[in-house]
Amino acid sequence: MKYKSIEEILDAFKDKTVLVLGDVMVDSYLYGKAKRISPEAPVPILVANKREKTLGGAANVAMNVHALGAKTILCSIVGDDKDGSIFRQLLRDENMATKGIIKSQNRVTTVKHRILSGTQHLVRVDYEDTHPIVDLDRKALLHHIKDLIEECDLIIFQDYDKGTLDPVVISETLKLAKKKNIPTAVDPNQRNFLSYEKVTLFKPNLAELKEGLEIDFDGNNEKELNNAIKQLSDRIKAENLLVTLGGNGIFYQSGNEKGRYPARAKKQIYVTGAGDTVISIAGLCLTLDLPLSLIAELANIGGGIVCESPGVTPIQRDELVKEAQSNSILEKYL
Repeated sequence: MKYKSIEEILDAFKDKTVLVLGDVMVDSYLYGKAKRISPEAPVPILVANKREKTLGGAANVAMNVHALGAKTILCSIVGDDKDGSIFRQLLRDENMATKGIIKSQNRVTTVKHRILSGTQHLVRVDYEDTHPIVDLDRKALLHHIKDLIEECDLIIFQDYDKGTLDPVVISETLKLAKKKNIPTAVDPNQRNFLSYEKVTLFKPNLAELKEGLEIDFDGNNEKELNNAIKQLSDRIKAENLLVTLGGNGIFYQSGNEKGRYPARAKKQIYVTGAGDTVISIAGLCLTLDLPLSLIAELANIGGGIVCESPGVTPIQRDELVKEAQSNSILEKYL
């Protein structure tokens, strides 16, 4: 392998351009302290002291790709509303382009509003449309994809089941990617789960695997897990599979090569966003033709790091390098 260190791998990301396609949202947070129960209802009273809005959904994947040094082009649909304007400004604040973002009068911008006392998550309130995009928006989205794909080395599909991605958008984009020999990485969800046939990398988590195949099994039972992954492999026919297993780590398979690594998080504070980091690292590694066994462990380390931080945060290069340098599995390759 031509890369001799983690630093060399991450440096190579700087020459890559990634099209991130999928459902975007604003992650909104209200922080405070809950010290007593309301006399009006059996609920805590939060004394708020901080508000925050950040990029969420596929935009968090774009943030991770951007933080890893690659050029990022985010392509999605937001509402023609105040939250859509906030979303585009958040992109600009992160020095990311807004040219792939379409304003639609047919849907609202998705907002996930979380209320926390310290690190304790009290409640989440969602504002969203989850119906499939209308034909007018679909045509606009495909037009953007056809223009933007010309400068890309990788396409990441980040599917949150909010309606931006549908079988037509997925199929047409995959055709374009195949024609131009661009690798494709997918973080799926239930509605379109089986629409991503023959992609380069398919990465569900355990819950998505069960929902997507409409089967139930014990994820702690090795035989049942392997049977489920065989079904997945037979139906999706992806070149590479990664399945994130939460506290049980990550499974990988490429052709006849397969294996499993334990979870790398020292302590899990907030698991939301870990999958975004995993697909970002794994997708970028695909563009360098690295072995999947290396890709799986590096992505596993990255996912573990973000699990140790409160809120949805992108991976930081320095943290990834520090953790990866002391990893015995990666030492075999570098």
